[in-house]
Amino acid sequence: MNNARQVLTWSLTFILILVFSITAMKSCTRIDAGHEGILVKLYGSDKGVQDVSLVTGRVWYNPFTEEVFQFPTFVQTVDYSAFTVNAKDGSVFTVDPTISFRVIGGESPRIFAKYRKDIDQITTTTLYNYTRDAFRIQFNQYSTDSIISNRQSFEDKVQIALDKALRKEGFELEQMTSGLQYPEVIVQAVNLKNKAVQQAMQVENELKVAEAQARKKIVEAEAEAKANELRQRTLTPLLIQQQFIEKWDGRTPLYGNSPTFFKNVQ
Repeated sequence: MNNARQVLTWSLTFILILVFSITAMKSCTRIDAGHEGILVKLYGSDKGVQDVSLVTGRVWYNPFTEEVFQFPTFVQTVDYSAFTVNAKDGSVFTVDPTISFRVIGGESPRIFAKYRKDIDQITTTTLYNYTRDAFRIQFNQYSTDSIISNRQSFEDKVQIALDKALRKEGFELEQMTSGLQYPEVIVQAVNLKNKAVQQAMQVENELKVAEAQARKKIVEAEAEAKANELRQRTLTPLLIQQQFIEKWDGRTPLYGNSPTFFKNVQ
């Protein structure tokens, strides 16, 4: 009987030690570099608005009543799915945005207390909605021509508006690219315009070449005329006679038909 009690006591002691060891291992965690730790109370009188606190380094907690989350504070980049937005005059543009952001230091508890989600869930829901709204609001203030003519200014205003909205939520926008795509009708019109401009430039270049060639011929003709005129001025009767004498071979020159000494009787 005593042996059975001893065995039961040892068994219970072993189980308690094992449970304590497992609990101790699970009740300690370390916050990674580039992250902020959030200690959340799951039960008790502190549950509610005041149940979230910021922790750093090695953290001891009760796994039965508390939980630790880690929020990254380094810059993250997310490429959202494309969506369409209407301009002020009704034209439909496609936006394929990519944003880089980070959690502002010390803001993790407030972010978690408000949304009760991890950073990945907040990125795909809340931040995505803020991004869509920033583009939608700015598009509603611009006409199609204004967007095309002032694209850089338009995108800068979207980025400023989005950064302002995210800062209120504890985030900082580092960079944004819109991936803006014009309506197909606008793209076709621009392509036709560019083609017309290129053709006009080609015709203009051909005209310039033709004009250059014509001027070249005129210059050559003028030069030839002047040369002939100069030669005519220099060919005096005395000069012609002298040249004739220099080239004469001493024989009597014949003009017209040569005389015949025999008559053809046939």
